[in-house]
Amino acid sequence: MTPHQTASAPKISADSGRTLQSLKALWPHIWPHDRGDLKLRVVVAMVFLLVGKVLTVLLPYAYKWATDALAPGATAPTAVQYLAAPVLLVIAYGVIRIIFNGFNQLRDALFASVGQHAVRQLANRTFRHLHELSLRFHLQRRTGGLSRIIERGANGIETIVRMTILAGIPTLLEFALMAGVIAWQFDWTYVAVMAVTVWLYVWFSVKASDWRIRIRRDMNDADTDSMSKAVDSLLNFETVKYFNNEPMEAERYDRATAKYENAATRTYTSLAWLNFGQAVIFTVGMVITMVMSAQAVLAGTQTIGDFVMINALMTQLSMPLNFIGTLYREISQGLADMEAMFKVLDVPAEVVDRPGAPALDVKAGVIRFEDVHFSYDPDRAILRGISFEVPAGRTIAIVGPSGAGKSTISRLLFRFYDVGAGRITIDGQDIRDVTQASLRQRIGMVPQDTVLFNDTIAYNIRYGRPSASEAEVREAARMAQISDFIERLPKGFDTEVGERGLKLSGGEKQRVAIARTILKAPPILMLDEATSALDTHTEREIQTALDQVSLNRTTLVIAHRLSTVVNADEIIVLEHGVIVERGRHQDLLDHGGLYASMWERQRAVDEARERLRVTEEQDTLGLAVKTRRAETAAE
Repeated sequence: MTPHQTASAPKISADSGRTLQSLKALWPHIWPHDRGDLKLRVVVAMVFLLVGKVLTVLLPYAYKWATDALAPGATAPTAVQYLAAPVLLVIAYGVIRIIFNGFNQLRDALFASVGQHAVRQLANRTFRHLHELSLRFHLQRRTGGLSRIIERGANGIETIVRMTILAGIPTLLEFALMAGVIAWQFDWTYVAVMAVTVWLYVWFSVKASDWRIRIRRDMNDADTDSMSKAVDSLLNFETVKYFNNEPMEAERYDRATAKYENAATRTYTSLAWLNFGQAVIFTVGMVITMVMSAQAVLAGTQTIGDFVMINALMTQLSMPLNFIGTLYREISQGLADMEAMFKVLDVPAEVVDRPGAPALDVKAGVIRFEDVHFSYDPDRAILRGISFEVPAGRTIAIVGPSGAGKSTISRLLFRFYDVGAGRITIDGQDIRDVTQASLRQRIGMVPQDTVLFNDTIAYNIRYGRPSASEAEVREAARMAQISDFIERLPKGFDTEVGERGLKLSGGEKQRVAIARTILKAPPILMLDEATSALDTHTEREIQTALDQVSLNRTTLVIAHRLSTVVNADEIIVLEHGVIVERGRHQDLLDHGGLYASMWERQRAVDEARERLRVTEEQDTLGLAVKTRRAETAAE
């Protein structure tokens, strides 16, 4: 599904005035146009359903005939009549019930795949749409809440599909059949009582269900909030431990679940009142018809079988009536559960391919930023007219203080956002005029914070090119200087890395990211502060691997540690979103500007760290010598 199709997602609402409109919008999921086999299942299920409903209408007749045959005053039967009349009628009653239930179960079995197909179709559509949305959307959302919304929405569509096909149409049919039998067997007064009962029942069900929808929305919001807090806390497990804040997290989660508890209690309490009201209305209607029939029996115009039959008919009528109430309640509840999901589907993709956009054609790999302006918020400019070029096969570094706009440049190059003004080109092609897939396929990224999938090392390396062979994966690991480490692990490349790669150290994760990028083999390379979080020794090892990866590739480096970019072909210095200096390392030092002051500060910090490290080593060595002398003297 294209972003343009997604943006025109149907409006789904649980409000009573829009139920039919919402069901119409969901019809493609209920009646899948591209699945003839599922349509056939629906048709066959409907046939079984119709046969079952006809048998349902016959049940009260069998009950009546058996009762009349056994009633006092009935003609004394012969032995054959004795077997042929009440006993066979009772057996027939039982057979009809068995066949009726059998057809219902066959119907449900046939329809199961239709409902599950709708769940899968909608869940996949939502999942694809989430990946089409901008980085801005995902930075503002909570992962736990979003996953809960998808889960509830998928369950909601399954409920609506099942209730609409399996309960809606047959319930109306059964009601019509029952009304016809009552009118035929009795008279219009019984039909009038039944009609008033049904009208009151449906009116009360709709009003009560609309009241419950507001409570259901509160419960869904509380559920989403509690799940968001739980996932957020568990994803930051180490941080919670560092600050010893388990009680605070538990209290925070408890407050969220308390809101859910209150809303859920109100939901189930309101359901109890709804069920009680429905029972009162229907029982009053049933009692009135039975009183009318009892008087007719006493007057001699009806038989005892008729009295039993009206009771059986009204009992049978209670099932479709109860289904009508359940149908509206479940559909409204399902729509309430789906509202949040369809609101997500209504969010348009911020960055979309232009119609007929070609793939990016990279020959040399020259990158140009031409007077680029950008801001995340209208009142705060991030980049203010940035212009520079990364020649083919060269390495250009971008440095500057925090907040200067360095990482924004990498996000714009990957087209996570579109520029506000100016343009970015690769080999003369505006990246807004080519497909996003082809753009990102030709750029490799080694980010500052490498987050791995909770799978094996091999899976995470192969993520760079899923079709790669095992030999290619191993070669990429060797080039990233991590193969020796992997081979020493008990399970080697099949070692699980844990949630977000937490079982690996920072340097190991970076090497996996480098191997992944090597396997991708892109003509353009982006290094976004790839060594800023590492110690000096690990940084040097990683930098050696990065130098090999960037060899003969157009490389753009976003750097925090200036020692990693001293060999860059050009260094661009950003401050407050503008280029304030540019040149080679030595030239910038000689200039004595911002770059030189940053270099001096970092060198002072590094020298202080080195002195501290040497001092600690000397202290450790001195302590070991003293300990050894003491042990020798003791001997």
